[in-house]
Amino acid sequence: MPEEKKETRKYFQGTGRRKNAVARVRIYEKGKGKFIVNDKEPKEFFKFFEYQQQAESPLELTEKKSKLDISVKVSGGGLRGQAEAIRHGIARALVEMDEELKPALRKNGYMTRDPRSKERKKPGLKRARRAPQWRKR
Repeated sequence: MPEEKKETRKYFQGTGRRKNAVARVRIYEKGKGKFIVNDKEPKEFFKFFEYQQQAESPLELTEKKSKLDISVKVSGGGLRGQAEAIRHGIARALVEMDEELKPALRKNGYMTRDPRSKERKKPGLKRARRAPQWRKR
């Protein structure tokens, strides 16, 4: 049986993170604007249009949406965290591809990783800071 040759094209990689979500983004040059998230179309993957728009925002800002193919593997977190992780990963991959895009992406806040995440639960408390209800008698 002859081995199938897998198409190898040059790509630029970027890792985006937000809360517990991690997105591995690959941007292929000379594409047709194909965007795949976990082997699905973004319309299928994201339940809400807002998340889809948020994930694609660095491409719209740099006006490269129709010129590049993008493949994303994302895991962990919820849909919003995943959308923001994808946004961060796309921005990092775009900068790896073309360093001149960095000032515009940074100005819009796409290059900065949002460090806010859930605080750990502490012993003796119900949640991170929520103490058990106090009663006098």
